[in-house]
Amino acid sequence: MPSTVKRRREPVSRKQVTPENPFLSLLSEVQREVTGRLERLLEARRKHALEVDPELEWMIGGVSDLCRRGGKRLRAALIVAGCRAAAARYDTEAAYRAGVAVELLQAYFLIHDDWMDCDPVRRGGPSLHALFGERLGEPHRGAVAAVLAGDYAAALALETLVGAGLPKASLEAVVARFARMQHDAVLGQQLDSFGESAEPEAVYALKTGSYTVAGPLALGATIASARPETLKALERFAAPVGIAFQLRDDLLGAFGEPAKTGKPLGSDLRAGKRTRLLLEARRLLKPRERAALERVVGNEKARELEVRRALGLIESSGARARVEAQIVELAALGRSALGRGVSADGAALLSGAVDALTERVQ
Repeated sequence: MPSTVKRRREPVSRKQVTPENPFLSLLSEVQREVTGRLERLLEARRKHALEVDPELEWMIGGVSDLCRRGGKRLRAALIVAGCRAAAARYDTEAAYRAGVAVELLQAYFLIHDDWMDCDPVRRGGPSLHALFGERLGEPHRGAVAAVLAGDYAAALALETLVGAGLPKASLEAVVARFARMQHDAVLGQQLDSFGESAEPEAVYALKTGSYTVAGPLALGATIASARPETLKALERFAAPVGIAFQLRDDLLGAFGEPAKTGKPLGSDLRAGKRTRLLLEARRLLKPRERAALERVVGNEKARELEVRRALGLIESSGARARVEAQIVELAALGRSALGRGVSADGAALLSGAVDALTERVQ
């Protein structure tokens, strides 16, 4: 006979009822698999460099250090998510090796980007041109060494991808996707550096979205021999989410905690980066407030007090809130694309990826 005693219902914590993000579980697995392969590859190359000439070892060591220093492996995880969005079965080893290739490609972009921006810090440590400049005792020679290190990482990335063991029938399409990631990012960097009239979102789509979201997903889907409708659905998903990722990056570049971002407070303001956040603030601020902001923009020697005041003005103007609202809108637009053509497993992973990409704190 069932008991008639009523049990008191205990309150359930938010942590208990919040479903686990499947993408974060995947990310943990990919971090382990890709980082292991990346470290073994770079260690083998370091040993080979010592055999050729000991003077080569420190350049490859610098690339290795940068790759190990805080990389989240988001792009590598998106490759696997792209595979799973397209098919239940795929070549996992090829996906992991493609992840290694994308991590090396990102290292190439970061090394060159830091040099072009004269940025001395990356991932909580010295950027390679700064590190090499100190070693060689002259900034120009350090920059030359860093450019070569970036070129080396790019060449190693392509070699790794080609050697991923893909069948010849799909290798050409995968390499073409990989090349598109690279040339789109280069075009975006050109616009970012010299395009005075280009809208930030157009730059974001090329410079960041191409190799952060769209490219890795397309790579994974192509590895898994995706149908055309799957590739189109992933493109529709990636376009807004890639921009949202960069908008979050802009907020972190302005307001992020240095201990978490590895960058000084207000680093993007000091560098004078033409972000959506800055454009919104310029539009919303009154002339006197705008003048206070402009004293910091592009001023590497701005004092911390001036930077904090400028950030306070951006906040009070409503510019930060507007960018936050745009991120939410773009994330919702991306999720709406996860319908026909994407597997249920892939849709769940990519929905989780939206949170990981747009709500991060570093």
